[in-house]
Amino acid sequence: MANVKQVQVTFDCANPQAVAEFWKAVLGYVDPPIPPGFDSWDAFDASLPAESRGSTWACQDPDGVGPRLFFQRVPEAKTVKNRLHLDVRVGVGLTGDERVSALDAEATRLEALGARRLYLLPADEENEACLVMQDVEGNEFCLD
Repeated sequence: MANVKQVQVTFDCANPQAVAEFWKAVLGYVDPPIPPGFDSWDAFDASLPAESRGSTWACQDPDGVGPRLFFQRVPEAKTVKNRLHLDVRVGVGLTGDERVSALDAEATRLEALGARRLYLLPADEENEACLVMQDVEGNEFCLD
């Protein structure tokens, strides 16, 4: 049996750097270290063949706790709901109106970054409320 040490989440997208910048702002993530021999990620990207420039980007948790996020350019547009999505945990330990207020406040911040609010899933007997949103390219995620 494999001994998994880390998980990377990969996003297919049209503009990897733009989607990475969005998720960096959402999660407080940072760019990975710049490859040796380059002054910046832009300089590294400029060194690639023309067809590969801008085709990938990444970000990571500055504390090394959360998964690395990787973004890769694909030619096709998103057409259906994601089969996998991120839950951004902003309401942990909160219930009722206090939880909904926390979700709403974070949604407002993320809308300023280009996110789109879709709908609130209200609390029921089993789950607390959560807010379904889309990132800058329409990938669904939840504020939980």
